[in-house]
Amino acid sequence: MPTPSRRIGVLLVNLGTPDSPQTGDVRRYLNEFLTDARVVDMPAAVRYPLFQGLVVPLRAPKSAKIYQQLWDAERGSPLLFHGLDLKAAVQKELGDDYLVVFGMRYQKPSIEAALEELRAAAVERIVVLPLFPQYASASTGSVQEKVMAIVKDWWIVPSINFISQFATDPGFIATIVARGRAEMAKRNYDHFVLSYHGIPERHVKKGDPTNYCRFGSCCDSLTDQNRYCYRAQCFATSRLVAAGLGLRPDQYTVSFQSRLQSRLRDPWLQPYTDEVLKEMPARGIKNVLAFSPAFVADCLETTIEVGMEFRELFEENGGEHWQLVPSLNSEPQWVTAVAEMVRNS
Repeated sequence: MPTPSRRIGVLLVNLGTPDSPQTGDVRRYLNEFLTDARVVDMPAAVRYPLFQGLVVPLRAPKSAKIYQQLWDAERGSPLLFHGLDLKAAVQKELGDDYLVVFGMRYQKPSIEAALEELRAAAVERIVVLPLFPQYASASTGSVQEKVMAIVKDWWIVPSINFISQFATDPGFIATIVARGRAEMAKRNYDHFVLSYHGIPERHVKKGDPTNYCRFGSCCDSLTDQNRYCYRAQCFATSRLVAAGLGLRPDQYTVSFQSRLQSRLRDPWLQPYTDEVLKEMPARGIKNVLAFSPAFVADCLETTIEVGMEFRELFEENGGEHWQLVPSLNSEPQWVTAVAEMVRNS
């Protein structure tokens, strides 16, 4: 009989992507994404009719046009092929003692298929790394919930370790800094923007049982009380990146993008990137280098929103140059950082 595997399984997970940039596939992706109770925390009786019946049908054709701009003619969705490239590179870095798989929280390749590959290989234990640097219930929490929902039906459940956040991981920070320095060597910049994906303020408060959060100076340091606060983690990442780049506090701005507009008008984390950048040219800030440290792979929110839409908005308001720093993708330094996080887990 063959010797049982002693390998460690590694599951890398990113958010998800439609199978194609066609409206039907985009609609299927948005239906799954926007009906996740951790993303839209409304009662199911409201969430499903509202989003499946109204929001998604209206949004899917518009989103499909944006995905068509993003789609690579040969490799398809950047979020997918960057994820597969990272998986292959991390596998090579870790060697045969590990089995690395990749899955998406929504659509394909699924988390279930990736976990099944690890189960079939009879790995000794599993390390799950959601590729979201800062913990949020709508991203990391959703992945964790999905993994647990799948493995609860396994007869034998191996030890599973979740890497819940890596907002201050030295390798992660160092890779962002290196990417930033490469862009800074090409041009002088007046200011630096670190733009993070926004979440509703209520999501932060729901994860704050001690009522510590004030959406202010409480995020000036990362402590035991706020270590899972998304806002505090974003500011912690920003401070470390700024220190690595040698920036003073007045040289950079932390802001939040991609808010989902609703009739409820619930506030999302502020300041909003699109509003902040419109005011900069009037203050004499004409050349900006932008980072997206909530994303480790180039995708719609980086390439299109920050790289194109925000640049157009900045220039319309008198700005001269807006440059996006590329995401980490499968940069060798980032591959090494991921491997180290797995080894240390």
